[in-house]
Amino acid sequence: MKVKKMEAGLYCLHCREEVDHEITYINSQIKSIRCLECNKTKELKIDVKKELYKEIYERISTKPTRVTEEYRKDLSHLLFSLPVRVIKKPYQVLKDVNSTRKVIWNYKKKK
Repeated sequence: MKVKKMEAGLYCLHCREEVDHEITYINSQIKSIRCLECNKTKELKIDVKKELYKEIYERISTKPTRVTEEYRKDLSHLLFSLPVRVIKKPYQVLKDVNSTRKVIWNYKKKK
């Protein structure tokens, strides 16, 4: 799961003018919108478990297609990179699990 932040010019009901806001996303869902002038924040409810399941399903279901495309594009590169991938994959999974735990923990802490 990934948390992204971006800024956008939006109309603030509290400031009564268009000012910069910080928008926080969890994956592709908006989690919060915060006015950078008055610091008012609108929190949106997200089903974090549903987002996690959706992300896992997407990664698993598209893997055969991605490997097939890579195989068709360049078989020698696939075969050459496979041993390195097998070694690196557990670390990537661990990194993803830790970042997902952090997102879920932060989200539950704010509830």
